[in-house]
Amino acid sequence: MRMSAPAAVQMDSTVDIQDVAVRFRSRKRDVTALREVSLSVRSGEFVAIVGPSGCGKSTLLKLVSGLLRPSTGQVRLLGTEVRGPRRDIGYVFQRAALLDWRTARKNILLQAEMRAMPSAAARERADELIAMTGLTGFEDAYPHELSGGMQQRVALCRALLHRPPVLLMDEPFGALDALTREQMNVELRRIWRETGTTVLLVTHSIPEAVYLADQVVVMTPRPGTVDELIPVDLPAERDYGRTMAEPEFARVTGRIRDLLGAATSAE
Repeated sequence: MRMSAPAAVQMDSTVDIQDVAVRFRSRKRDVTALREVSLSVRSGEFVAIVGPSGCGKSTLLKLVSGLLRPSTGQVRLLGTEVRGPRRDIGYVFQRAALLDWRTARKNILLQAEMRAMPSAAARERADELIAMTGLTGFEDAYPHELSGGMQQRVALCRALLHRPPVLLMDEPFGALDALTREQMNVELRRIWRETGTTVLLVTHSIPEAVYLADQVVVMTPRPGTVDELIPVDLPAERDYGRTMAEPEFARVTGRIRDLLGAATSAE
């Protein structure tokens, strides 16, 4: 039996999306990207979003960040309606988007400059994040001197510099090789547990979603809506290899594949 998204706002929710639809209009046609999407994310929860290409996963993150307004429905973040771009989030994209002429540390501190954060506190926070993400020794390296995985670590540090209560991640490891991606999954899971930040992750990787998340949101083909919410009943401490061998891991990944396979055949 499929689990529908909660209709009522949860009191401890950090993100609440209620009956949201997004429609784009052009001269040639109207496109409905999302329809009747409802989702509540609790404080400190890690939620992964998966679905077919073009189903509106990235659009959902743009709604939460305030970069896009819903055509109908409402999005609330930290108890207030999202009416425009929010400064109380962190955002990590598929590409690190680092400035070539700035070192790793200065790329991280760009966040502080944009937000006019006190310089001493920002430098202290940057040092903390550099140590947390294993970048010690590479603080003064330029982007071209860093591997893809290291560049994404810098981007993650930049996003976390101002201690955002909500971190949005849009396919952040999609461009990495398989081994580096696994390593980044392990690092992200550890960093999330240390920071307690609420995370919404968009990914095309089913194993990545299940390894990282407390709950996986499976979306339908466009116009995207929530097909099923799947809780992930795995230990908080997750060794990568042992987690992959867990019966619960196989159950959840299998269920997601069934849903996405059905979605694909229905297109």
